[in-house]
Amino acid sequence: AVAVGAAGVVALAFPLHPPGRPERSRAGELRTGLPTLVVNGDRDPFGVPEPGPGIEVVVRPGERHDLRGDPAGTAAVVRDWLRVHGWSS
Repeated sequence: AVAVGAAGVVALAFPLHPPGRPERSRAGELRTGLPTLVVNGDRDPFGVPEPGPGIEVVVRPGERHDLRGDPAGTAAVVRDWLRVHGWSS
């Protein structure tokens, strides 16, 4: 994201690790120094990352990795985050 000049990162259903392999974490990929929103389902077999400095994590109840249960709700989470950062009206 930094290399292409992004202002922020939205990661939908970020695959934290392969199913059943939490020792293979990809959490470091989220530490870009840019404002980052991660939206994952609470039933995602790929895991859910922890929030950290500059990384907001929203966990959608009842959702799996595909986030298909409530697309409008997921879109609202992203839209609200974009508005907070001044990137959407």
